[in-house]
Amino acid sequence: MALPQINTPTYELAVPSTDKKIKYRPFLVKEEKILLIAMEGQEQSGIISAVKEIVRACTFEKFDVSKAPMFDVEYVFLNIRAKSVGEISTVNLACLDDKETFVKAEIDLTKVEVEMNSEHNNKVELTEEMGMIMTYPTIDSFKDYEAGVTASNMIDVIASCIIQIYDKKGEEVFEAKDSTQKELVEFVEQLNSKQFQDVQKFFDTMPKLTHKVKIVNPKTKKESEIVLSGLNDFFG
Repeated sequence: MALPQINTPTYELAVPSTDKKIKYRPFLVKEEKILLIAMEGQEQSGIISAVKEIVRACTFEKFDVSKAPMFDVEYVFLNIRAKSVGEISTVNLACLDDKETFVKAEIDLTKVEVEMNSEHNNKVELTEEMGMIMTYPTIDSFKDYEAGVTASNMIDVIASCIIQIYDKKGEEVFEAKDSTQKELVEFVEQLNSKQFQDVQKFFDTMPKLTHKVKIVNPKTKKESEIVLSGLNDFFG
């Protein structure tokens, strides 16, 4: 006789970048095991693969994890995790006044949102005649970078986020998909400091998973406001 099947509840949420609603379910023991093994290994590529696999399975393969912006994937995963093992996550946070005293703080994951910046623009004007259209980094953008995005790999990440380069003077449009990664990197490398800062502003102001929490140092009684940003900050 076949064993009975356990019914898994289904929930709905709106994807931040599109406001499109998707259905999702909590992750199961077999999927949680994948995540725990990856976290024990502490390799960025392994954790990213686990998150991708879990989000894909828990959204019934209706959410394109590979193409979605990283902040969308983080938001969806956070909601899946909240419905799977509890809405409250306890993290250790360092007090800002002495930077050595740690305090446990409880984070209500249902209150965490993706913050949108009004100054954000995906069009970067390099000169009066030339500019770039950018797209957001995906989860795959970070799989090869164990230490995350750093000064040494920033140019590669920027190059991978270019959709289009346009030249109004020559009325030409260059699609990034028609160029190699090497060609795009070389294009970014020829920017001057001001132009590079303008490109960095796209990344600095792009939507991000953010939450503010206040803690009090038990030694000095001083209050600190900590800004949590990115998936790793919400678990500890």
